[in-house]
Amino acid sequence: MLTVIAQIKVKSGLEAKFEDLANQLVHASRQEEGCLEYGLWRTDVVGDYTFIERYKNPAAVEAHRNSEHFRQIGRAMGAYIEGSPSVIRLTVV
Repeated sequence: MLTVIAQIKVKSGLEAKFEDLANQLVHASRQEEGCLEYGLWRTDVVGDYTFIERYKNPAAVEAHRNSEHFRQIGRAMGAYIEGSPSVIRLTVV
């Protein structure tokens, strides 16, 4: 099992637009075979978000990254993101 944690900082004032797009990504990603969990979380700090994703295996991660919805929605979300996301990939021990 693999977990991906992606921390994102959203530009001030664009949080609601980001959330709308991000929730579209969450909904579509949860339908993927091999996706065990896909959620968007926010902290108490305005603009700080975290995606937490769990997959059955490396092939499921690659299928997600190559999916049309990930590419299209991810590209659109880029307009709202400040800097580069911090991505941590974890493998269960």
